[in-house]
Amino acid sequence: MIRLLAVVVVALVLAPAALACNPHPTLAAMEGQIMCPVCGTTLDQSDSAAAAQIKNVISRRIAAGDSDCQIKDLLVQQYGDAILAAPPRHGLGLLAWWLPIAGIVVAAAVLGVGVWRWSRHVDDEPPFDPNQNGRGGLDPALERRVDEELARFDG
Repeated sequence: MIRLLAVVVVALVLAPAALACNPHPTLAAMEGQIMCPVCGTTLDQSDSAAAAQIKNVISRRIAAGDSDCQIKDLLVQQYGDAILAAPPRHGLGLLAWWLPIAGIVVAAAVLGVGVWRWSRHVDDEPPFDPNQNGRGGLDPALERRVDEELARFDG
């Protein structure tokens, strides 16, 4: 029973790595995952000579029977991690996957708290009473000045 449990645990640990690699990649699928080192776009969007050279390497490696992981590893050895369109899903590259998600969650939480507090806000000022101080609640001196200005226009 323990031997079966050990086999299951090892299979679960190795399964994500095995599922991550495509044993029969196509050039079209790989072009969207590899960056052109000259123009900074994916190979499917680039017409540079470097992109054409990398496409030839990929085609030869596919014909030789390499998986997409083997091809990517080869390209990373030659060009560095910047050749991959997506950051690696381990180490600091994992931060590039989780940081935007965490930012969206934090922004939504801050927005939610702000809306909740705004909707619960109690005004410190009393509500406006238009009947205060006679007409419209104006200061008597201001009301007299408005009347004088209106009289000038009427007159």
